[in-house]
Parts: sequence; C-alpha cells; structure tokens
Amino acid sequence: MELHDYIIQICEKAKDARFETARLTEEQKNALLAAAADLLVRRAADILSANEEDMKRAVEKGMSDALQDRLRLTDARIRQMAEGLLEVAKLPDPVGVTLDSFERPNGMRLKKISVPMGVIGIIFESRPNVTADAFALCFKAGSCAILKGGSDALSSNRAIVDVLHEALRAAGITESALQLIDVTDREATRIFMQQREYVDLLIPRGGAGLIRSVVENSRIPVIETGVGNCHIYVDKAADPAKVLPIIINAKTQRIGVCNAAESLVIHEAVAEEYLPKIAEALREAVPEHPVELRADKASLPLLTGSDLPEAEFTSSSGRIQRILPASIDDFGKEYLDYIMSVKIVGDVREAIDHINRYHTGHSDCIITEDPAAAALFLKEIDSACVYHNVSTRFTDGFEFGFGAEIGISTQKLHARGPMGLREIMSYKYTIEGDGQIRG
Repeated sequence: MELHDYIIQICEKAKDARFETARLTEEQKNALLAAAADLLVRRAADILSANEEDMKRAVEKGMSDALQDRLRLTDARIRQMAEGLLEVAKLPDPVGVTLDSFERPNGMRLKKISVPMGVIGIIFESRPNVTADAFALCFKAGSCAILKGGSDALSSNRAIVDVLHEALRAAGITESALQLIDVTDREATRIFMQQREYVDLLIPRGGAGLIRSVVENSRIPVIETGVGNCHIYVDKAADPAKVLPIIINAKTQRIGVCNAAESLVIHEAVAEEYLPKIAEALREAVPEHPVELRADKASLPLLTGSDLPEAEFTSSSGRIQRILPASIDDFGKEYLDYIMSVKIVGDVREAIDHINRYHTGHSDCIITEDPAAAALFLKEIDSACVYHNVSTRFTDGFEFGFGAEIGISTQKLHARGPMGLREIMSYKYTIEGDGQIRG
C-alpha cells in the first residue's frame, strides 16, 4: 500500500470510530482503562524487550544521555504509566457536562454542553510513555487517538499499542480508538498533517524543531506545546533552607524534560553568599555529571574565585565541572543537559524583565519570603506556570491531579499549561423552546 493511502486509511478508521468512542459510558471507559493498566504491568517484559531494541539503536547512533533518559523504560516507569491510566479512570467523566445554562427573554432555554473533540492526532518524539498517556486522556474524553511517534521509540510504541489493543479487543471496543502510524518516513508526518478532513486537533510533543514544523506546516488546528527554558530566581529575601533543594531538584532530578530549570537568576545582594554554594551543590548533585555553568560578567568571578574568564572544578567522582562566560544565546536556551546559565540582577523587577525576555513561557519560579516580591513575580511573569518556593518539576499533568497529560501548552488560545481532560474537549449548545420563531 502506498504511504498516502496508508495514512488515509488510518484517518478514515478513526473518523468512522469516533461516534462509537463518544457513546461509551463512564463505566465502560473506566473499566477499559483499569484493564489496560493491569495488562501493561503484566506485559512489562514484552515492552521492556522492545525498549531494549530502541535503546540499542540509540547507543549506536550516539544519542545524548538526556535523550536516552527520555527513551528508556524501566519496570518503575511502566508501573507509572499504568498508574496514570488508573488516575485518569478516577477522574469525573468530562463528556456531557453542562458548562453553562440560561434562558432568553423569548423563553428559549440554552445549555452549553461538553462533547468529545472527535479525532485527536499526537506527533511526538522519543518518549514512549506518551503513548499510554495520550491514549488514556483521549479515550476518557470520548475521542479517538492517532499517534505518530518518533523513529527512536518505534519498537517501544508498537509494544505499548499492542497491549492497549489487546485490552480494547477484550472489552469489545474498536481498536480504531487508538492507532499508531508506525512508519519512520518523514513524508508520513507531512501527509498526516494535511488531513484536516479527518483529524480535529493536532498536538505536537517534542523539541523546538518538531513543534515549529507542525505549527508551520499543519492544515489541522494545532495546540502548541512549547520547549522549556525554565528559570529559578533567588531573591534577596530567599530562605536559605529552600534555595539549594529547589535548584538541585529543578535542574538535576531529570534533565531531559521540558520542566527542568535551565536558567538561574539571582539577586545581587545574596549572589556572593549563594553562588559558590549553588555551584558546589550542582557539582555534587550528580557527581558523574557536574552541572556546567554559563555565567554572566557579574557572576563569573564569584563562581570562579578569580578574574580568569573560565574555570574548572573537580567533583567527588573526579569529573570536571566547567564554569564559562555566558553568551547572549545562553540565556534563551533549553539545554536538556547538565548546563545552566547564571544571571545577577539588581531587584525583582530586573529579574522579571530578564525572564520575560528570554524564557519560553513554560515554567518559572521565585524563591523568596517577601510577599510583595512574590506577588509581583506571580502577577507579571508571562508563563503558563509561575511558582513561588516550588520546583518547576511539578509542571506535569499527573502532579497537577489531571491523571496524566497530553502535553504542556505554552500558547494562550484554548489551553495553557498541562493539558488534561478538559483541555481536549469541545462543546456544543442545545436550544429548547416552545415553537419560537425569529421575527
């Protein structure tokens, strides 16, 4: 079968199945998600075997540690996927909810009611957990899902979809509720993005290049999920007990994710006290990967202890931490690596201006005990998620109580931040009357 016909066939199956998924009761959907969660755990060995194939290819290709971490599955991560399905099952059914109701002077009675989107396409890169998360949310929302994963995770995605299809078959529900475009040809992605006739919404999840390509080339309406140049601002009134734990967690807990902190901003009044301690903590947090710092002109001597333009320090494991001068480009980068930019500012206002200039509108945090500084930061930082004394790593649908997420939107239309069930619903109006006609 030619590639174009293959894509059209998948889209047609989804469009035909969308009314079947929309009619499923809350009980049917929850039972399927529970069964699929159980099956994921029971089939973990098959999924891990497939993931080993992907990991082997990743190593052969020289994939970075951060991207390998995104790709890697473990028993614990499969259990997390299963838990995500169960959490979605616990959420209230989003279909058929009356969002608003009112009556017009002529007696017409109107209701605004939530309805399934229909067919949702997700284009994503090497994160196989997206396969289960996306299915769970789309299915609970009464929609069909068409997934186009990256070539790096092809074996893993196939294995996960096989398990989910097994659960659908056992429940007597059409397998077309979930379909995977399992070819690696980039032309498949281009063809898929043109299918506005069949697909109601397209969501890209991945790096800046993928997101830009989808936004610029799709004929299907797109919710843009953004890259994460996330900032931590240490204010002059920061609690010393909170500074290092938040920074270390935000930067090093997982580096290959969009909610990891990439940029450190610090008030000049506490920079001399905190920066050497922060540098040492970032050197020792993951000794085999000391965090490299890209420092502005003011912070460089505080970090290196000299007037030299750069320096090297040794971690407890013998690995080298490099401290280098920052370029202008460094302040706007999503590194997805053990690298962090550093900027000293004179006050919270300068911090806000710097962050709003260089961030990606994802997640930014202030560490302070000053209520006025916190209130100003929370009000004026133009990001989807703005934190006060909390690690940016919490920008996540599961952590927000959404069960899972289908992506983190950094745009402002329709959805912003972690997208759960409500963000992938549509609505319609029902109008009832007693024979009213318009004059």
